[in-house]
Amino acid sequence: MGFFDFLKQANINQGIEEYKRTAGAVLLDVRTPQEYQEGHIPESKNVPLQQLNNVVSVVKNTEIPLFVYCYSGLRSRQATGILQRMGYSKVNNIGGIAAYSGKVEK
Repeated sequence: MGFFDFLKQANINQGIEEYKRTAGAVLLDVRTPQEYQEGHIPESKNVPLQQLNNVVSVVKNTEIPLFVYCYSGLRSRQATGILQRMGYSKVNNIGGIAAYSGKVEK
């Protein structure tokens, strides 16, 4: 991975398509509960970055594929690293909902 790979933004729209194609996957929104209530991607589970240690209440099996997003992609990048250190092996940072062009629910 080169230096500029770090600067590349994840494409949330492609990430959602991959999530939909992945059997048993969980879509994880790591924004605050208030942000989540203001609008989130359907089927997503809200586990705020500050409470990520509670993810086991939503996803017990560390082998389940996780697709993580936030507002801009910064918190989801942090969350991805934390989840990997917690033992989750299939974690994907798909970026920020700010760039999402699909349906949002409240």
